[in-house]
Order: sequence, then C-alpha cells, then structure tokens
Amino acid sequence: MKFKAFLTQDGVNLLDKRFLPALDKLGRICHVYLTPDHAMFLHNLLGGDGVQSVAQFKKDVLFRDYRISSQNADRIAFAIDAALLHRALRSAVTIQTQAGDDTTAIQIKLVKKLPAGSRNPAPFLTFETKGLRSAVVQDVPISKPLSQADVLQLQSALDAAQDLPRTLVQVPDLAQLQNLVDRLKNVGELLTVAITQYGDLHLQVSTSLITVGSEFRKLRVLGVHANAPVGDQNLSAPTRTEMAIQRGEALSVQVSMKHLAKSLQCHLAKPDCSFYGWGIAPQGACLIVIFQFFIPGTRLTDKSISFHCRLPILDPGSS
Repeated sequence: MKFKAFLTQDGVNLLDKRFLPALDKLGRICHVYLTPDHAMFLHNLLGGDGVQSVAQFKKDVLFRDYRISSQNADRIAFAIDAALLHRALRSAVTIQTQAGDDTTAIQIKLVKKLPAGSRNPAPFLTFETKGLRSAVVQDVPISKPLSQADVLQLQSALDAAQDLPRTLVQVPDLAQLQNLVDRLKNVGELLTVAITQYGDLHLQVSTSLITVGSEFRKLRVLGVHANAPVGDQNLSAPTRTEMAIQRGEALSVQVSMKHLAKSLQCHLAKPDCSFYGWGIAPQGACLIVIFQFFIPGTRLTDKSISFHCRLPILDPGSS
C-alpha cells in the first residue's frame, strides 16, 4: 500500500483557506479516501448519527505526480484528525513561504514509523517540505488503513450518499438564512423543514409555549416542480404548506437544530455560488444540503469539486 503526491498551489489554497476549516467544524475526525482519480474527505459515512458530509476533488485539483497503489483496486482510506491535518498543512505553508524559494514543494505520503516509546510501527501521513538545501518533515498520525471489506463498505455508503432528491430549492440569501437559524436555535432543539415543488422553503420551531417560523418563497426549483395554485396565495404559510403536502407537492421533515447549524459551517469552504441547495432524499431518509462551485471567472459549474451534507431526519414527518 503506497501513496505519495505533491500538493499543487491551488490544492494548498483550497484545503488551507476553505475546506479544512469547514471539515473541522463538521467533526474533528474524518475519513480520507484516495482512489486513482479522486481524493475525498468524508464524515460519518460508516456510522454515527451526525451530519454526513462528502467533499470530493478530482486528483489534479489538489495534487501533481500523484501515485497510489494498493490491493484494494488502488484505493486507500484512513481516519485522520482534521485539525491536526490542517495544522500540519499550515506549518508546511509557513516553511514554504519563509524559504522564499520557488522550487520549494510540499509532498505528502503514507509512511510507517516507530513512535517514541513504542515497539510497534504506526501509520502516519507525512508532510515533507522540500527545498534546494533542506527539507522539513511533519508526521500526522492516522488510523490503520481500512481493510478491503471496510473500503467496500465505505464505497457503498458513498454511492448511496450520491442519491439526489426529486426536488431541490435554492436559497440565495445566505446571510438571512444564517440569521434566521441563529434566532431559531434559541427557541428549540428540533426544526421542522417543509419544501414545496412551488419553490417554498418553510422553517419552523415549536415548543409547548411558542411556535416560531419563517418562509422563503418563489425560490428556483431543480427537479420536479409544480405551479402554485392561485387560490393559495392569501393563505397562511402553515396552511399553504399543509395543503401542498396533502396534494403530494411538498415534503415535511424534522431535523436537529444542532445538525442544521453545523451544516451551515460548510460555508467556510466558500461556495462560489450565492445560493443554498436544499432537498429531501428519496424515502425521506435525510435532508440534503448541496454546495456548488463555479469555474473561476465563469458561472459554469466546476465539476472537479463537489461538496454536500446529509442531515439525519429525527421524525418521518409527512409526504
């Protein structure tokens, strides 16, 4: 089992300034999954009831001279502390900057070393900052690489996580959404989310004493959509939503406010578009939050990068 590659400058910037801060907020421990074509950072795909996340990059976005081999069809996966990974990368970048040498490069590779005070070698992800005259090595501890069976299970979970809902709505005002969630999380721990095929997103928190909600209307709809009945326009948001559910043109589910607030931290990855994609997966299994990135200088989707979260549903809700 071997892996080594040099980080590209774009890869350094993406990980250091955008993705690793977001991944650390989602959960300290994540899985790194390397294949011949992609590098991925995954949260909670192999269990746990937290927010699942998938950040996927084509290998050339992050690396050059990318070399990988294993008995698992050249696929390698291991768990790592996202904060330690980020700290090692920042240190490597600092060393690279201080060297002031255009030839200084950051190489990462999998190694086995004997930790201090131990008789058994342990796996590490090593950062080696190479210049003309010197090299600085930093070791980040990782888990034992996953077995073939575990890699297959991880791949199956990843394939399942790619399923998109029938309807997505795009919320363009992220600041307004963040402010709303900040207010609602002080009211209760459970959030009801309703999505209509008309482009309405309704958020509501209820307790024994109070019900507080807000609605985004006439949002862009991706996937299955419908025209809102004219007679519904003057009805209250809860009434309109309930009628849409009865017509089979809306879904309503309940999620943890803590999970929703955590998913908002993904904006540290700085999606290049100005909207938030929401949807409810088939069979209502989870609420999906999709982030979109554009090719720099364009409004075209960058298909070399993808990032999405799946929030577990706490109550089946209505459909």
